[in-house]
Amino acid sequence: MITLIAGTSHTGKTALAQRLLEQHGWPYLSLDHLKMGLIRSGYTDLTVEDDDALTALMWPIVREMIKTAVENEQHLVIEGCYLPFDWRKDFSEEYLPHIRFVCLVMTERYLRSRFEDVRRYDSVVENRGDDPELDLECLVHDNNENLARCRQAGCEVLLIDDEYLVELTY
Repeated sequence: MITLIAGTSHTGKTALAQRLLEQHGWPYLSLDHLKMGLIRSGYTDLTVEDDDALTALMWPIVREMIKTAVENEQHLVIEGCYLPFDWRKDFSEEYLPHIRFVCLVMTERYLRSRFEDVRRYDSVVENRGDDPELDLECLVHDNNENLARCRQAGCEVLLIDDEYLVELTY
């Protein structure tokens, strides 16, 4: 099974991927690591601010990694905000039953009532350091936009509304 975990910044994509590793032993790939490898190595002149262009650059590589993992009957979790919502169009019917795409979305209510929790847990897996630029209004906007895009594309959404209880069952 290939599990794709999408979502905006600070929704817990990496924490969920880490939990799947611990529960099932499934390896995961952080697209942030791939992004930084491409940027730091000089393979691209893109910056961390170029989200759409980074998605366009990385997706063909990630797509083919997914196909290879399916063909080899391997489990793999890929997490990041660089996964296209229209991902299905790039796979033939033989691959689709082996791929699960889920998008983590925090509601405005959750963000407004738990913003300090979001800030406190932002380094639960990765060492992000204190991010003074973390902005509540931007998180609300980005999560609302992702929810609309997910619904438009028919993607599975894990809505975080009351408590942060994100689990995937297989």
